[in-house]
Amino acid sequence: MLRKVIRTTLAAVVLQAVSAAALAAPDAIYFNANVWTGNAQQPKAEAIAIDDGTIVAVGSSADVRKLADATTQAVDLKGAFVVPGFIDNHVHFINGGLALAQVDLRDAATPAEFTKRIAQAASKTPKGQWIKDGNWDHELWNGELPTRDWIDKDTPNTPVFVSRLDGHMALANSLVLKLAGIDEKTPDPAGGSIVRDKSGRPTGVLKDNALNLVFKVIPAPSDQELSQGLARAMEHAAARGVTQVHDMGGIEDFRVLDLYRRTRASDQLRVRIYSFVPMAERQQAAGYKNKNGTGDEWLRWGGVKGFVDGSLGSTTAWFHKPYDDAPNTTGLTMVEPEKLRAAIVESDEAGLHVAVHAIGDRANDWLLDVFEKIEQGGPKKDWRFRIEHAQHLTPAAIKRFGPLGVVASMQPYHAIDDGRWAQKRIGAERLKGTYAFRSLIDSGAHLTFGSDWPVAPLDPLTGIYAAVTRRTIDGANPNGWQPQQKITVAEALRSYTAENAWAGFQEGKVGVLKQGALADFAVLSKDLFTVPPAEIDKVKVVRTVVGGREVYLAR
Repeated sequence: MLRKVIRTTLAAVVLQAVSAAALAAPDAIYFNANVWTGNAQQPKAEAIAIDDGTIVAVGSSADVRKLADATTQAVDLKGAFVVPGFIDNHVHFINGGLALAQVDLRDAATPAEFTKRIAQAASKTPKGQWIKDGNWDHELWNGELPTRDWIDKDTPNTPVFVSRLDGHMALANSLVLKLAGIDEKTPDPAGGSIVRDKSGRPTGVLKDNALNLVFKVIPAPSDQELSQGLARAMEHAAARGVTQVHDMGGIEDFRVLDLYRRTRASDQLRVRIYSFVPMAERQQAAGYKNKNGTGDEWLRWGGVKGFVDGSLGSTTAWFHKPYDDAPNTTGLTMVEPEKLRAAIVESDEAGLHVAVHAIGDRANDWLLDVFEKIEQGGPKKDWRFRIEHAQHLTPAAIKRFGPLGVVASMQPYHAIDDGRWAQKRIGAERLKGTYAFRSLIDSGAHLTFGSDWPVAPLDPLTGIYAAVTRRTIDGANPNGWQPQQKITVAEALRSYTAENAWAGFQEGKVGVLKQGALADFAVLSKDLFTVPPAEIDKVKVVRTVVGGREVYLAR
């Protein structure tokens, strides 16, 4: 039930002693807590009062409890650590939800284990149903790419198209290559490549735009499958303290956006969503925005995402100099640069929020040049251009983000993953600008964090651990990989909260716990400021609240 709240009696910064008569009783209070608010004017508190999904008071337990009456839900958090709800700056949300029901190859450490898991999945898969996703990593078995010969004998009648964990490379079995019409005579598409053996026979591995040759023959998921994927994704996110995602799309984007809208209309969203669609669909996105507006506090749209290049793991990220372990290439561009430049300009002129994937140093330099030219060439406005990943930067590039107001939209788990093998790709010197968290913050950039799920785990606590320790997942760098780029716990928290709010044009509304902000927060098992940094990834989420609703409670 909505209650009229007289909020003007509350100080905007610190809750003063006010009588219960000063305002109607809140819907809920959470007290006896250790609250990190993310608000510089009031960094610590003990309690929060919520009414109609909004925070109406933050302060001491004694003062907040005075606001409650018999109708107020009162929750004693018993000293637990509370932070603003985590925002993930870059997910492929429905893809992740669908992948939860697929084969998991992320930790398959040998070709034999890789093959075994696919064979087991095929034995349980109904006829005609595809095996997809997987998220394999060939670096776990010393870099040998898988081939269709590994899996064909176990999957003669099951289409298999399993992706490398970065999403820029995938393995198809012979059945899928036949369905897609890929053989020895098929040319490499622009912005992609078909890996071949010495005789010219496709091995089954496709990179970047070559993936599209298969995507076009994969049956579209049904409405029921999409709905189930969304339900799984929301449950998965809530259990990890994630209260909002910036969804970079990836499958049936406008169908998914309509699904989000239906779910919102039925009041079934449990995670806030900021939806981006591919830049290639910018005209449709602009028309959609003009017709339907841009949404509300639970669901927003109006962003587009483009690609400059591929990925480091697939040797398709675009660098100024060749790869050390593949000296015949400097990577590739997913779209011809001048066409991409025109698409970025057109998207910006249509009033769309522009986010573009760039991994290699040349890709980032090129994209910063494009953004700078736009900003210098027209009337000044609040662009908040985003570079998704911003992984490998020259020293000059690092200094440009802050003055241009370009968001460095990064994913710290990638650093402790890639750090196992990145040096063989690009050498020690270029690595100095890799996942440059410290340097970007020191230069005044807006550094935001996320996961790239399902490419990497949807887990902000693991991301904070990665940013603070930079300990690679193989245990080989106990003092941190490129340790000069470590940041503090507070900085990592801000990158998962307030900075992401800024990157999504929501500063002050989410990402901070203060009067007037939306009531989104996560309750953790330990205080991130007192637990040893090396144990941050072992901290658990025990409760998640979105808009005043408890969407997750650990059992």
